[in-house]
Amino acid sequence: MTEEAGRLDLDGVELAWRRVPGGPPTVVWLGGFRSDMTGTKAETLAAWAEEAGRGFLRFDYFGHGESGGDFEQGGTITRWRQDALAMIDRLTEGPLVLVGSSMGGWLACLAAMARPERVAALVLIAPAPDFTDKLMTPDLPPEALAAIARDGVWREPSPYDPAGNPITRALLEDGGRWSILPGPVPIAAPVRILQGGADPDVPWPHALELANALNSDDVVFTLIRDGDHRLSRPQDLARLVAAVAELSAI
Repeated sequence: MTEEAGRLDLDGVELAWRRVPGGPPTVVWLGGFRSDMTGTKAETLAAWAEEAGRGFLRFDYFGHGESGGDFEQGGTITRWRQDALAMIDRLTEGPLVLVGSSMGGWLACLAAMARPERVAALVLIAPAPDFTDKLMTPDLPPEALAAIARDGVWREPSPYDPAGNPITRALLEDGGRWSILPGPVPIAAPVRILQGGADPDVPWPHALELANALNSDDVVFTLIRDGDHRLSRPQDLARLVAAVAELSAI
């Protein structure tokens, strides 16, 4: 693979990125909360882009993966939105297809709203707009709320991180600034949503609410009844590639 790698300095913090050179539109991957750009879906899209001759960009947000930054001290939707826009503005040209997973689906919507002249289409996987207010806070146990009020952070047990996911007061308070539901969401570009019916993290009605809130007349919502949150099985990856390929050809 002829993928390039580099680092972008944003406000004194180096953000890691990888890029497959290719023709337009450029596909931009926006990962989920506490994930990184080396996950299965991102790797699958990088390989597809190489084969298809499409440009592809993936990166790690502030405090994620290979990028710098202290997650607990500066990890907010405001900062990660800024990261996404900086990557788009500095490392891509021409039309874009944004592919956002979970939190990345929220950030993809925010980026599309900020750069409507650039974003030609979106593919959203288990999109989690407003998750800080609507999905995360309501499920926090009393001890978590007490820890956040007292210490500014609580560590949520996670099968992916022995230290747990840090849930900070700054993240929860900042998230409300970028709420897009119940809408309307001013995105007119075509949108494809892939959602697992057995997703324990983003219930399918939440993703369907986003689909109904979009201004676009070209929205296709695919419910994968036995699908989980990650949607990384071979059949799920095939659906993802098909959706990205369809919208890249428009």
